[in-house]
Amino acid sequence: MADVVEEIRKRILVLDGAMGTMLQRYNFTEDDFRGSRFKDFKHPLKGNNDLLSLTQPEAIAEVHRKYFEAGADIVETNTFSGTTIGMADYHMGDLVYELNFESAKIAKQVAEEFTKANPKKPRFVAGSIGPTNRTASLSPDVNRPEYRAVTFNELRIAYKQQVEALIDGGSDILLVETIFDTLNAKAALFAIQEVKEERNIDIPVMVSGTITDASGRTLSGQTVEAFLISISHIPLLSVGFNCALGADQLQPYLKRLSHETEFYISAHPNAGLPNAFGEYDQTAKQMQQLIENYLKDGLVNIIGGCCGTTPEHIKAIAEVAANYKPRAVGSSAVENF
Repeated sequence: MADVVEEIRKRILVLDGAMGTMLQRYNFTEDDFRGSRFKDFKHPLKGNNDLLSLTQPEAIAEVHRKYFEAGADIVETNTFSGTTIGMADYHMGDLVYELNFESAKIAKQVAEEFTKANPKKPRFVAGSIGPTNRTASLSPDVNRPEYRAVTFNELRIAYKQQVEALIDGGSDILLVETIFDTLNAKAALFAIQEVKEERNIDIPVMVSGTITDASGRTLSGQTVEAFLISISHIPLLSVGFNCALGADQLQPYLKRLSHETEFYISAHPNAGLPNAFGEYDQTAKQMQQLIENYLKDGLVNIIGGCCGTTPEHIKAIAEVAANYKPRAVGSSAVENF
């Protein structure tokens, strides 16, 4: 069976695009989110995209299929909010294991379908681990700067449950992504290490932070270099950035990252910046041209898209990525695996 570590040494790997953008196209109603299983649930469920893995699994599989057809090597599971913390808003904390397990299972089945059709281009599943809607570093109350809405240990416990389910469901990689608070990410990485030690397994881990604006810092105030140092204590498959910025705005931060690490580098930027209506206007061709600048500079090993990106964007990115060699890394990065 093909290994993602083997493949990343050969070529630039293509990550999928936005799940949320694609699900919006279905215009699912409250009843669609509920399905038959949750038709009498006491709380509103519309907007809980993770739940669609249980109530609309065919749609989730179809989105994965479209990204693989576009040329993606890796698809992310539909689990961005799949922790007890994230699901608390919908009163569905008790479903977390099932949501993650089934989401990974759906993605894995589609990946195996495509790998079987073309064994020379194996496809992989990245278990998506989002940042949660709370921050361990900052207080949500300006009048109580010492207050925290969540603790490191609460995050660790929540992430551990998610990680176990993602692995059980068949994930090939774990992707800790859209990191705005590195302390949250460190809790996720701690939980991953716990599971790896308890099960005596190894699974590649990707880490992707978010530079929130032109200050070049994460929401919790870290520079590119500080972010990298904070998460470099464990072996990682890759480190990179996603979300918040478009490809052109993200490029200088990827350059800084590339100069400072021997980990492989990933990037999945947004399709530009949102317009006044919160929509993304950047076309696939426009994004392709911007991404090509990354490739010319030898900045990335994994490239994909975040908010606003579609299979059309990923197809354009995959086409241009095939013409370039991946970023070269030192031997120490390879020795981690």
